[in-house]
Amino acid sequence: MALAAVAGCSVVLVVAAALAVALPEDEGPGGEVPGLAAEHGVGLGVAVAVEPLLWDGDYRDVVTANYTSVTAENTMKWDSVQPERGEFDWSGPDAVMDFAERGGLDVRGHTLLWHNQQPAWLAQGSFGPQELRAIMREHVGELVGRYEGRIAAWDVVNEPFVDEGTELRENLWYGVLGPDYVAEALWAAHEADPGARLYVNEFGIEGGGPKADALYALAEDLVERGVPLHGIGFQGHFVHGQVPENLAETMRRFTDLGLEVAVTELDVRVPEPATDAQLADQAAEYRRVVEACLDVAGCVGVTVWGVTDAHSWIPEWFPGYTAATPFDGDYRPKPALEGIVEALSRRPAPVPS
Repeated sequence: MALAAVAGCSVVLVVAAALAVALPEDEGPGGEVPGLAAEHGVGLGVAVAVEPLLWDGDYRDVVTANYTSVTAENTMKWDSVQPERGEFDWSGPDAVMDFAERGGLDVRGHTLLWHNQQPAWLAQGSFGPQELRAIMREHVGELVGRYEGRIAAWDVVNEPFVDEGTELRENLWYGVLGPDYVAEALWAAHEADPGARLYVNEFGIEGGGPKADALYALAEDLVERGVPLHGIGFQGHFVHGQVPENLAETMRRFTDLGLEVAVTELDVRVPEPATDAQLADQAAEYRRVVEACLDVAGCVGVTVWGVTDAHSWIPEWFPGYTAATPFDGDYRPKPALEGIVEALSRRPAPVPS
């Protein structure tokens, strides 16, 4: 959900050489959390930005020591990948892939179709259905196809519903292609990489309610029609004190359709200035989210949105809020990390059937 103003979204030059120098071949997950997550068979991911990934050793260390996968925060979005029509820039995505593969980390692809972060040529263009469909299929085919077999899951359609409500969003794709653009995008991604797990990613559904009902109806229709939808992403951008108690219950509605689920963009923002008591409560909220995932057989993982508070999108987009991630701006772990560890430590690993 984070927009382009988040640090690290600019085009990075000489990426491959810089990353080869920055990251030793044998660097990989080495902290307590990756091992605990592996015992449960779930992933624990984090959204990364390209520039600190390339130039900040402390940033890389936090990622490799505490997470099992990475999501490209901005650099796989349309305005970065295809800033001009037919001109693809792979420097940023390749940097993320190179870092992940050298470090033994999985990668989640984010995102193929979204109403934000579109290049001007696309957002301001005038396209008929045939041309826009061809543009969409080319972009999805190039991006997903480039990393075929290397990216396990993709957020194919991001935020298809209006912010507050049950209607499909009147975005470019809906306006020209109609409501079935979601299915068309899923089919295009499936054709580019038949082995990838394909998701619809949405916010504001975590506690159930009308929007979750609308997404459920869409997902049910897609499944019944045989469209290659494999999972639902629960973004999980929470306000402190508002993490729903029924997250696991809401997830199970979708897994009952035969889908998998994941928490894809977790953060818990706290009003400024964050007090010790609030951070302790935040730790309990992080624990609750991870426990919810562990309670749902079809939940495959949790991804935190931002490596540290200094790299979080929250202060810019939600003035007056801060401290949303498990690490502070000086790379020190916060109680939220302890909450994650407690969730993974207190639950027995699942017994194979």
